[in-house]
Amino acid sequence: MVDETRVLRLLRRMSDETDVLDAEALASSERRADPLWLRGVKYSFVVVIEVAVDVAQHTCAAEGWGPPDDNGHAMRLLGERDVLDAPLAARLSRAVGFRNLLVHEYAAVDDDLVVERLADLHDLRSFVRSVGAWLVEARGV
Repeated sequence: MVDETRVLRLLRRMSDETDVLDAEALASSERRADPLWLRGVKYSFVVVIEVAVDVAQHTCAAEGWGPPDDNGHAMRLLGERDVLDAPLAARLSRAVGFRNLLVHEYAAVDDDLVVERLADLHDLRSFVRSVGAWLVEARGV
């Protein structure tokens, strides 16, 4: 059974971290010139995607939908089980790949791509809304 308290706490963390990214999307050129700015943005992306993975893995395990082959598959399983719509699940599966790139190939990441991703955080917000709605609908939370 899904631990609703845990999932809601994770969704709040994800929403808070997405708020940080939203704020950094509006950062001045002076702020962006600080070498720590981009590192912070990368870290926030890693955190927000990792939290989404935690939610997906927990939900798949608790509902008996797995085990997923990998973290991207966990997202796709949420799409197959109508927690997320299928296109969103596919995009979030790719976001897991972006997180992997940030974590495992940190030096090789195209910084312009990271900044470009700040322009559209819609999928991260949609994940929070969709999982929250599923908890209400399926679990009566």
